[in-house]
Amino acid sequence: MPEPTTVTSTRPFGELTTLADLGGGVFAATIDAVWTIGPKVHGGCMMAVCAAAARDAIRAAGDEAGVMQPVSVSANYLAAPDPGEVRLVTTVRKQGRQVCLVDVDLMQGDRIAVSAAVTLGIPDVGAPRHEEPSRVAELPVEPPAGAVHITPDHPMGQIVHVAKGCDLRVDPDAARYLAGEQGDPVNRMWVRPFDEDEADPDTAVLFALMLGDISAPVTMNRGMFGWAPTVQLTTYLRHRPAPGWMRVQASATVLGDTWFEEDHVVLDAAGQTVVQSRQLAMIPKG
Repeated sequence: MPEPTTVTSTRPFGELTTLADLGGGVFAATIDAVWTIGPKVHGGCMMAVCAAAARDAIRAAGDEAGVMQPVSVSANYLAAPDPGEVRLVTTVRKQGRQVCLVDVDLMQGDRIAVSAAVTLGIPDVGAPRHEEPSRVAELPVEPPAGAVHITPDHPMGQIVHVAKGCDLRVDPDAARYLAGEQGDPVNRMWVRPFDEDEADPDTAVLFALMLGDISAPVTMNRGMFGWAPTVQLTTYLRHRPAPGWMRVQASATVLGDTWFEEDHVVLDAAGQTVVQSRQLAMIPKG
């Protein structure tokens, strides 16, 4: 497997989610080794690539204005691919004025790694009619001086290579595992794409979707380390993100013998809820 290297691109996430049209609803993508956790491709990045393929398929079928975005992506993870070349095989199930449905299989070689159902529509643009308060809204809009910057030299950055493709800062008050302590199964952080990725509206949407899986497993706060494989992940795009830092909270309510759920809530710099997600994952064996 190629080793993750220093990122030289000014739009690494845009390059990840820019696909080549192979015809017949099939697209190709190249997943750089930067977009990995340990040796394997990050689940949120694969979800974003599937969403990009669904969006490209709908635009090829007639959404010339590009108004529709992937407002829901429900993915089943069948295998953990290596970075490199992948194919996205799309099937348009519905093409409507308000809602489109596309199935996407992310394949490496002859093996399906991710099978996703993508719903496309127009995200909300106004203030919500009702919204429950979220703990993540208590974070300052920008990371304070005490936030832990996950750099390539940081122990976490040596595993979470995704942090090389964006700016990722963790709230130490929530991430007690960073201090060798235990706490609630909660993690909070600030994340921002690189300037050119943030400036492109289509890339910014996919980056926000990826943040629905950005947190280290919250089981780490309970002293359970190691790979926590995602089995199923569903992510909703509620708003297009405003430019600036996005605040993320990941949390779990039930840590079972084998399974746990992990929810993400993502707020943009304007305080809008831009992404919500829930995944079903397996308790680490390490």
